[in-house]
Amino acid sequence: MATKPSNEIVITRTARHFRPTHFLLKIQSYSLLCETGVEKYESGVFEAGGHKWRLSLYPKGNKKMNGTDHISLYLSIVDTEKYSLGWEVYATFKLFVFDQIRDKFLTIQDAEGTIRRFHDIKMEWGFDKFFPLDSFNVLPNGYLVNDCCVFGAEVFVHERSAKRDNLSMIKEPSNRIMTWKIENFSTQQDKVPIYSRIYVVGDLKWKLLVYPKGIHEGANKAISVFLYSVDCVTPDLKIFAEFKLRIKDQVNNKHAEEKTKYWFSSAFSDWGFSQLLLRKDLEDVSKGFIVEDTLIVEAEIMVMSTASSSRYLSRNCTCED
Repeated sequence: MATKPSNEIVITRTARHFRPTHFLLKIQSYSLLCETGVEKYESGVFEAGGHKWRLSLYPKGNKKMNGTDHISLYLSIVDTEKYSLGWEVYATFKLFVFDQIRDKFLTIQDAEGTIRRFHDIKMEWGFDKFFPLDSFNVLPNGYLVNDCCVFGAEVFVHERSAKRDNLSMIKEPSNRIMTWKIENFSTQQDKVPIYSRIYVVGDLKWKLLVYPKGIHEGANKAISVFLYSVDCVTPDLKIFAEFKLRIKDQVNNKHAEEKTKYWFSSAFSDWGFSQLLLRKDLEDVSKGFIVEDTLIVEAEIMVMSTASSSRYLSRNCTCED
């Protein structure tokens, strides 16, 4: 059952047989505790999710928070002095009161398991109107029997380690044109493939690959050219590039050129064209692609990005010790 107290926080109340996982607070002579005029009782400390907590109980309600005629119950994080500046702990929690007659725990929590952020300014969360006193004090309801009552808590700290992708985009990066002069090209026809030196564009490293006799659809009929990412060696790194590959016409300035875009990764570290230039055109001297046994291949990157994944602490508390 969901209810909405005066502070507009929606809470749910359900009953279950199994006891709270993390903490039980048993109070005997409860009426005497109330008669002493104690406004708040703080329980002993317990641990859950790698942190230390306690319950704060207001037997006659937290009047400052409009908890009159109710029991107010809160969860507080403690022993935070060792945490570094700016610490945060994210947790969901359930608070309980035991029905001793029906052997059930009434479970009270934020509706839909709202995640609460505990930090150095807000170290306490809970319920101003945890339970109505007029119902709590009625013996047949089972919550106060022989002047004894039992409260409880469960705390679930959300995983501090998360995965983060970092993406950056660069337009027209520095040194974006990579020019590779392949001299003595006729002597390298049988190499598969020919690798260029490493080129640095922006802060990333690339190579050009040439298959003189072609591969895939271009096998034995075209020259194949690919761009290869040297940096993509781990699964956590992806690199996007929008680029052109060209074989230069050194006579007529009518280059063989194609444009494409691709996400490079460790699994697929090269991309390009298996038929960038037909071999019959390559070997046609009038077309100017080979001059003095030299072939000129270029890659030009217009847009480039990097995307890396990493684990990080999501500003959940960090201990200094």
